[in-house]
Amino acid sequence: MNRGRPPQRIVIATRESALALWQARHIQSRLAALYPGAEIGILGLTTEGDRRLDVALAKIGGKGLFVKELEDALAGGRADIAVHSVKDLPMDLPRGFILAAIGERGDPRDAFVSNRYAGLAELPAGARVGTSSPRRECQLRARFPRLETAPLRGNVPTRVKKLDEGGYDAIILAAAGLKRLGLEHRITRLLSPSESLPAPGQGALGIECLESRVDLTGLLAPLNHADTACCVAAERAFSRALSGNCNLPLGAYAELNGTHLRLRGFVGTADGSRIVSGELEGPGADPQSLGSALARQLKARGAADILTQLQE
Repeated sequence: MNRGRPPQRIVIATRESALALWQARHIQSRLAALYPGAEIGILGLTTEGDRRLDVALAKIGGKGLFVKELEDALAGGRADIAVHSVKDLPMDLPRGFILAAIGERGDPRDAFVSNRYAGLAELPAGARVGTSSPRRECQLRARFPRLETAPLRGNVPTRVKKLDEGGYDAIILAAAGLKRLGLEHRITRLLSPSESLPAPGQGALGIECLESRVDLTGLLAPLNHADTACCVAAERAFSRALSGNCNLPLGAYAELNGTHLRLRGFVGTADGSRIVSGELEGPGADPQSLGSALARQLKARGAADILTQLQE
């Protein structure tokens, strides 16, 4: 592949949370190793989603609140690429923007974190579990209706601090974020996908740039992890076909075994009273079709009714 001429300078736009900066520095180090003569800079930005921590994302615009300022920096020429947690990206990028590469996935699972209890099953009735994810809340309420869920926002260290201050009996976070920040020792128990199906793209990093920057796409190609990109494509296609957004309790997780792709997905109500789930297997060569097919299957089995109720 022709990757183009090595760049003299690449600026990475990122949120300024500890996890986002870790992710940007990780890509920075990868690019520095690929192009040792280039200057790789980081532009830290505060997004609307970072500023408004007192309101649930679903009420103020959803996942796009974490990316708009970064995309503005790309469009204005202040940055060349933006690094995101793929699970935080809207299913449809604005016109003119592309995901040029998806890095190798970290741990995709959710993590149970508690200072007093060994797992969800050990929590007593009425125990307070912190999460602001409708996906996690739906699955938690379905499996453990005796528990109470409570809103939990902020960056990863802030959420852990709120647990330590006694505001919650337990919290649920993405395992990848805890591990990347050196907080793996805080994980009480990892939740398998059968216990808590992950969000589409969870654990993977996405590198966004302007579609017009053909000078960058070849340069970024070595950062793309083909197997991860295949799985993420299936998960995002599933979510896109169901109009997935932060209001919708939805999970999707794909696993690639050789050329064979297995995709699991669900849609539910916020209170967990109804969940429609399923799985499909197919060739990894066409992950988008597999994701769309599973979405159609779930719609036919009742997910369409759930979507209609949520829009009312």
